[in-house]
Amino acid sequence: MLKNEQKMNIKQMIAARYGENKRLSGDFDPALAVKCVNGTFVAKAEEDVSIFLGIPFAQPPVGALRWKRPVPVQPDGGVYEAYYNGKTPIQTEWKTEQASYYPQGEDCLYLNIWCNRACSDSKKPVMVFFHGGSYGWGGTADPLYDGKNFVCAHPDIILVTVGYRTGMMGFVDFSTVAGGEDFPDAPNLGILDQIEALRWVKQNIGGFAGDADNITIFGESAGGGSVSLLPIIAEAKGLFRRVIAESGSVALTFSKEECADFTERLLKESGARNMDELMALSEDELKKINEELNQYNNFPQRDGKLIPLDPYTPYMDGTTVGIDMLIGTNANESNYWIGELGGIIPYRFGVPIKYENDIRLLTPSDKKRVKKFMSLLKGHEIWRLSEFFNEIKFRLPAIRQAEGHTRNGGRAYMYYWTQPSSVLFRGACHAVELSYVFQNPQETIFIGKPADPKLTKQVGEMWANFARTGDPSIPGFVWPEYDEKRRLTAIISLSPHIESDPLKEQRKLLNPILRYKINPSYATLDYNVPFVRKLAAIAAGTVASVAAAGVLLWKASKK
Repeated sequence: MLKNEQKMNIKQMIAARYGENKRLSGDFDPALAVKCVNGTFVAKAEEDVSIFLGIPFAQPPVGALRWKRPVPVQPDGGVYEAYYNGKTPIQTEWKTEQASYYPQGEDCLYLNIWCNRACSDSKKPVMVFFHGGSYGWGGTADPLYDGKNFVCAHPDIILVTVGYRTGMMGFVDFSTVAGGEDFPDAPNLGILDQIEALRWVKQNIGGFAGDADNITIFGESAGGGSVSLLPIIAEAKGLFRRVIAESGSVALTFSKEECADFTERLLKESGARNMDELMALSEDELKKINEELNQYNNFPQRDGKLIPLDPYTPYMDGTTVGIDMLIGTNANESNYWIGELGGIIPYRFGVPIKYENDIRLLTPSDKKRVKKFMSLLKGHEIWRLSEFFNEIKFRLPAIRQAEGHTRNGGRAYMYYWTQPSSVLFRGACHAVELSYVFQNPQETIFIGKPADPKLTKQVGEMWANFARTGDPSIPGFVWPEYDEKRRLTAIISLSPHIESDPLKEQRKLLNPILRYKINPSYATLDYNVPFVRKLAAIAAGTVASVAAAGVLLWKASKK
């Protein structure tokens, strides 16, 4: 948890980085310039690294393009600065989403590129990162995603980070709103933004000495969900060769029915009755509305058009076989939400409510499965419930993807991250690996203390080797492929090693529960559940006891 003073310092530091890239009319250093279809962009140099920030990959999604699929950039012969990040997509400011403190706006479709000039290779592997943030937060301005250290450590790699529309600008269903038929792509605009960014990269990365035929997409959380979805979307076919999905999968999606709640809230909060009135809202009005709604944002919609109604099916039927996949989760994913919910006490009350909401969807026989699963675990109930969500929301969906992919001959590598954060109660929580992956050990927002140097180097080399060759093995550590028979998994800790089918019994017990497609969001919960009723009864009893004690004391005082 960040203290108020720390929060203000971070906010001021990140906001101070803002600037607007301008058209250049004078001289510029050609060694720092790259000609692209939509202009020549001039980088800033730091040591041997050329840093291109804020390159537009689509037309600004503003005015008539609001809530429309991204439109490709126009050819442009101008020369432009690439010194500053594009704006962060509209979102609520939030302590663990540092990009939220950067200036925000609808005009947010920009990407950043890091190239190391110390390596003169003409065809470098390309890694394209999509940030997390529950599809409602995040942005490329987050210092955690700064790519300089990564390309310093791996000069033969080109690193790209991509901004995309989030929250109510990127994932909203207008099919029930008057005029909504003109906005058919609105439920999945953020994913379409990512596809447009990949088209731009495919077309232009050669100018940066990148290999357009060796592109790896990677992401964490919502970014991990995104790169899990992109292989099953026809529009994205051929735009990348490899995938690294960190703590995210196709399970991080909503049904059409689950998306309806947000639409109703948006209409109520805005006062709009139709699309014309929504389109007439100013950007400032949208930001204010978002302050009230951001916690209710949708995930990508399983619409049966862009995304299949059952997103596991394409993994099972061979659609994804032509890509290489590295996928994994962290041992204590759910503990991340201790901070998001405000500390261990709110978490202690919130998780049982979420659990009881979800468990009542199950058949009696599946409830018995879950009860048996719980009996395998030790420790306080809150940690057993947390492990249930670790499995259902993260680990088992990742395993399901890898199973289907490898069943048809695709290559996959599985990891299970156990190296913990030093922050109290967090363990190996969601997002804990990011400082290691980006080679930014000084970014301690999730890890507490600076990342271990040796493990940082190892993890960076694993990810880079996978992008280079499709194999994450490094000297001294052979990482075997995953398959359903052996289920060999890399345990990533200070002593990385391989285990066969870790947590086997847990997997077998809970795997059937995946068919329920349990909603991954905490936002819309029914509080009429046994846990809450029990608390209410205790509270009522406490009040009654206090009142009775008060009466006795008053009587005693009169004697």
